[in-house]
Amino acid sequence: MPASRIDRAFERRLAALVNANAPTLLHGGRRGVEKESLRVTPDGHIATSLHPRALGSALTNEHITTDYSEALLELVTPTFTTNWELLQYLCDLHQFVYRHMGDELLWATSMPCVVDGDASIPIAQYGPSNVGRLKTIYREGLGLRYGRVMQAISGVHFNYSFPQKLWEAWAAVRESHDTGQDFVSACYFDLLRNYRRHGWIVLYLFGVSPTVCKSFLRARGESLPEFGRGTAWEPNATSLRMSDLGYRNRSQSGVEISVNSLSEYVRDLSRAIGTPHPEYERLGVKVDGHYRQLNANLLQIENEYYAFIRPKRVARSGERPTKALLRGGVEYVEVRALDVSAFDPVGVNQHKLRFLEAFLALCLMRESAPLDAAEHSALDANHVTVARRGREPGLVLQREGRALDMRAWGLEILDQMQGICELLDGNDAQKPYSASLAVQRAKFDDVALTPSARLIKEMRETEESFSELALRTSAVHKKYFLDLYAPNEARLAQFAGEAAESLRDADALERAPREDFDAYLAAYLA
Repeated sequence: MPASRIDRAFERRLAALVNANAPTLLHGGRRGVEKESLRVTPDGHIATSLHPRALGSALTNEHITTDYSEALLELVTPTFTTNWELLQYLCDLHQFVYRHMGDELLWATSMPCVVDGDASIPIAQYGPSNVGRLKTIYREGLGLRYGRVMQAISGVHFNYSFPQKLWEAWAAVRESHDTGQDFVSACYFDLLRNYRRHGWIVLYLFGVSPTVCKSFLRARGESLPEFGRGTAWEPNATSLRMSDLGYRNRSQSGVEISVNSLSEYVRDLSRAIGTPHPEYERLGVKVDGHYRQLNANLLQIENEYYAFIRPKRVARSGERPTKALLRGGVEYVEVRALDVSAFDPVGVNQHKLRFLEAFLALCLMRESAPLDAAEHSALDANHVTVARRGREPGLVLQREGRALDMRAWGLEILDQMQGICELLDGNDAQKPYSASLAVQRAKFDDVALTPSARLIKEMRETEESFSELALRTSAVHKKYFLDLYAPNEARLAQFAGEAAESLRDADALERAPREDFDAYLAAYLA
């Protein structure tokens, strides 16, 4: 479809929303963050210690848990309707965690610290309960399939749902008689398709992993040009984390998941989870009485599919993600493409959150034709191109079968976001969303302002290796949190109470009678 027709359709929709005389329709969307960080020793190696008991049980504490590794801490916020509340909560979480980590640090970047192969990455442990065993075995399977070192990469996930009051007005704009959950889910899939089309811009604007420790490459059997002592790089990279060296994993190249509708999405995920993979069959599932993976299929479970963005619904206890989506439809989206920012102690900042909120609204409002396999492949290639070469002068991407200058495309996207940012600004005299948009526009005018370029510049000025810079920054962040003036003691006490309660809950799970694990696993996967 020609770009001009897409533009006119979007402008009509935005104008209709403005003319609905409801300037606050976009206000009050719920947002949350999941932020991963490796625990490391003072000399910058991955910690081999157990998850600190004072932080609670990684199995049952919903705000402080672990991801792949026992050393990969994951901080999960509740949802808030304002960014400042979200960031304050995330700040308080970091402060609580640092009070209970001894001399360990949280690694300040997405790409990992010095690693000594897969054996140096301890898999997360969740205890002997059936649900705990399932989580650990799933991670053992990931390690066998992709290598543990890849799983040591960390990131920031942004969860967002539009305010409920928007949907009735949006149905009127779309001339839809349906304002129920089916309509909402279909609109979220409009967003998902447009994020695949335009989401490369997130890697350019916020990617901050252009360099990597050589130990990571050795463990992966990969090579990159040398940057300096102990460090390799792609000279124009923005986010190696989101490249084919990181989570755009070649092993999943044959997994095609449609985002044309909820039914197709669930169909394709279910098919991948149910389709045997010869290589994984050779690894074995249960060998000598020990589970090596949950199954030998293309995907063990839904979460194994590494997507830039996912449709989500909060699942009930024991409910799989696809079952939750079929039961209640799409509740929110999870943006998974953000690197941990070394320039922000909590890994993310207000400008980034505001931009993402406005960008998701753009993806919702723009026309969103179904994606065929050819376009899907071209769009994936765009993401990898920007991840590895995003700062390259004159870079071109593919749009609708034609080459297009990346900078021109990016500025077009930002221009279309202006009206949305004005709606989000409302009557705020500070115009925070428009100001955040201006910050991003400046990065297209001057590539040196991108976080990836800033990181390279700092490494050159300090003559540090990647690991030295990340370790120094990690220590600075720790001092920042421990020295914070007037900490929120009530919230810190709340976290301590939640940690203690989670330990009791985990103990109760482990003591409770449970069915045979083989039967439990079969029922879960059925």
